[in-house]
Amino acid sequence: MEQSLTRIKTVASNIWNTMKIWDSHDKFKEIQLEKAKPGELIIEMKGIIKQFPGVLANDNIDFELRAGEVHALLGENGAGKSTLMNVLYGLYRPDGGEIRIRGVPVNLVSPKDAINIGIGMVHQRFTLIPTMTVAENIILGLKSEREPLLNLSKANEQIIELSRAYNLEVDPTAMVHQLPMGTRQRVEIVKALYRGARVLILDEPTSVLTPQEIEDFFETLKSMVKEGLTIIIITHKLPEVMAISNQVTVLRRGQVIATAATDKTDPVDLSMKMVGREVDFSVDKTVAKPGKAVLEVNGINATSDTDQLALNDVSFSVHEGEILGIAGVSGNGQTELAEVLTGMRKCDAGIIKLLEEVVTNYSPKKLIDLGIGDIPEDRAGMGLLMNSSIADNLILEIHSDSPFSDSWFLPIKNKFFLNEAEIRAYAEKLVKEYDIVVPSVDVPIRNLSGGNLQRVLLAKVLSRNPKLLIAAQPTAGLDVGATEFISEKLIEQRDRGVAILLISEDLDQIMTLSDRIAIMYEGKIVGIVPAADADIGQIGRMMTGIQ
Repeated sequence: MEQSLTRIKTVASNIWNTMKIWDSHDKFKEIQLEKAKPGELIIEMKGIIKQFPGVLANDNIDFELRAGEVHALLGENGAGKSTLMNVLYGLYRPDGGEIRIRGVPVNLVSPKDAINIGIGMVHQRFTLIPTMTVAENIILGLKSEREPLLNLSKANEQIIELSRAYNLEVDPTAMVHQLPMGTRQRVEIVKALYRGARVLILDEPTSVLTPQEIEDFFETLKSMVKEGLTIIIITHKLPEVMAISNQVTVLRRGQVIATAATDKTDPVDLSMKMVGREVDFSVDKTVAKPGKAVLEVNGINATSDTDQLALNDVSFSVHEGEILGIAGVSGNGQTELAEVLTGMRKCDAGIIKLLEEVVTNYSPKKLIDLGIGDIPEDRAGMGLLMNSSIADNLILEIHSDSPFSDSWFLPIKNKFFLNEAEIRAYAEKLVKEYDIVVPSVDVPIRNLSGGNLQRVLLAKVLSRNPKLLIAAQPTAGLDVGATEFISEKLIEQRDRGVAILLISEDLDQIMTLSDRIAIMYEGKIVGIVPAADADIGQIGRMMTGIQ
């Protein structure tokens, strides 16, 4: 009864707020963010509530943003950071609370409303169309002065002028598919600025950048702030928060834990607030004792989805009890390498051996049976069935094995029915072992946060005791707690004698976890160095083709 009354009050409050809210596009003009003065309170999110089926993503959140600052938003996966920003950007409608722009309540029913006010958002997954030019992507959806024709020459001039003003130089005539990921990110930012953004929301913006590019990017952000822009940055990298932000807000389980000036806090304090406990940033790793070669790759070539040469004469080996890290900027062949080694992409030339057996172009199922464990980069699209339960996902590749295929009434295998009792017991055991936070193993996996999704994927793969583990971006987008857990599991597997190929764009992770580091550039291995002797500056230069 009490819950029903609360819900009725919430609905009534929303109706009343909606009646008060300025939702006319004409009135948005009166609260344009370009008129804000440095230090002015420009955005207030009061009591924001956002619910999804079975999940309270934002629980009465208050968030404030002042003009001319870089405000970092931190929290574990599933803490509600992206949901909150999607509410501010108009992608989600809040179930409660209100948004005020320069003191005026607004009803943002779509990203168009946010853009009209001056709020832009660059998502972690870029939304550019590869087969179009930079300029065509930037002006896509905007009205032309020469309707129905485009005025590309004028757009090109404006893009060049805008990109130079903010130190974001891009070639408006370049095809997007020809651009490295760091340049594509600049295009996304210019696209938002071209539409008049004065507040930029950046979701994990450094995940596609080399160490040198990150330094340049931070200088760019600082210059953008000097030019009057305000930045909200979502990141799980605490050193970056300390380096670039003025304010930081920490979310945990859909609630605000703290907001503080960045210079009044530190990474240890922030990580404690994020996960509710002390986080060990060091990795307890003994010296590797490599055994025999498990994986041998000799001169392999492969093409990309656009029929370009993605792997060019790639050769290396991975041994028992070692982690070979593959370092490289996104788009230099790492994805294709993982797909070739797991049977998801055909190899055009060369030889792949697993424990001295030639396995070139074997099917994924056969490679799994031979002992390859795959943690794919796209955990939602390739690693898990999002509409299936946790239990079903955990037996995906072994459902035909005993005891899951053993009949409960006959001591024989059958291909028509699964033993639900055995599946449930197995799933509950793994959920406990991998500390997966769920109410039941019957929950659809789509309801889990990124960190819990990755734990399910890790449990599914490692429970089969693989001989070779291929881990592609295993902690991408994960919070410090989940990253700590996964790093410990990888070291644990290495110490058990598993050969591990770690593909990661996080150079700090590569340096910390790897025993040897191979650097990829334009589909080639340009060098392999012992991790103990590795110089991060030299590796960063090799990642961009500078020897």
